[in-house]
Amino acid sequence: MESAYLVAAARSPVGRRGGALSGVHPADLAGQVIAALLDRAGVDPAEVDDVVLGCVDTVGPQSGDIARTAWLAAGLPEHVPGVTVDRQCGSGQQAVHFAAQAVLSGTAGLVVAGGVQSMSRVPIGSAMAPAGPYAGSAGWAARYGDREVDQFRSADAIAAKWALSRAELEDWALTSHRRAIRAIDEGRFRAEIGTGGADEGPRRDTSAERMAALAPLRPGGVTTAATASQLADGAAALLVASGAAVRRYGLRPRAAVRHLSARGGDPVLMLTAPIEATGYALRRAGLGIADIDRFEVNEAFASVVLAWLRETGADPARVNVNGGAIALGHPLGATGARLLTGLLHELERCGGRYGLLTMCEGGGQANVTIVERL
Repeated sequence: MESAYLVAAARSPVGRRGGALSGVHPADLAGQVIAALLDRAGVDPAEVDDVVLGCVDTVGPQSGDIARTAWLAAGLPEHVPGVTVDRQCGSGQQAVHFAAQAVLSGTAGLVVAGGVQSMSRVPIGSAMAPAGPYAGSAGWAARYGDREVDQFRSADAIAAKWALSRAELEDWALTSHRRAIRAIDEGRFRAEIGTGGADEGPRRDTSAERMAALAPLRPGGVTTAATASQLADGAAALLVASGAAVRRYGLRPRAAVRHLSARGGDPVLMLTAPIEATGYALRRAGLGIADIDRFEVNEAFASVVLAWLRETGADPARVNVNGGAIALGHPLGATGARLLTGLLHELERCGGRYGLLTMCEGGGQANVTIVERL
């Protein structure tokens, strides 16, 4: 069977909403990253078979198949097509899955996969109807009744179910900022960022006292802005190649995709799907939790990561070691590709063998990717 390899990875800095990237059209933001990716891979763009990008809220400047627009905006060959994927927060990760599946099937040799999101230009939820996506669906109402579907309610419900205190959530959030700042100061992100600039999210002046002073996002809840991911702008991309393409073009594979899957869970509780999805992926891959050297678990909310840690028994010292979305930001469609880019570079930095990425997603879903450093 054919193998799928990660040959190169690049990302933009992650900008705060209204920050340095807010004036950049998302097609240009993704296009610049794609061009940087191909340049560092040393690949002729004309040999690419497809471009798959994740993006959420594909309206306005993100509409009209942003994957295709980004490729053309970068001045790249017109014969290469592009397609845009929406699996909510996991869109960028799913884009890599589709690219790997195309390679594994033998129908493609080189695929650019990643994601882009400009939350400054396209506010979160822009593509949703005012009453939400489920209003008026008789089938949804028959199955789930009038249960409120809201990510902030879900974050608090998870905290309650796993008896997570506000102090525990804030301690994880503070750790995220400290790890991200350490990574910046040590230059760990330098090789990832292909377009210059620096991540804007990490706060050097944050503290437990400042976090404790914030009001909860919901009355009576424990989740605050400090323990939720930051709205952000960004793009990331990876080059996925088949073994035949690696040999043909003289490429150096940096990691192999050893497992990819997606699982669903309760769409109302919504954010717990990574727990079961991780167990499923490890079983299918024939690995145990202790075999994984580095984990990336998207920090949509601190409660999501802490509940996942409780259930999986993973070593917290191996999870989000360079900070997560609480510190760095969560440009929805791009985050999965950004995390995989970071995971690849971190495995190379620490000399680890296996890395696992998982994310909670709208509709109660989760993707899991397991890669092996080569």
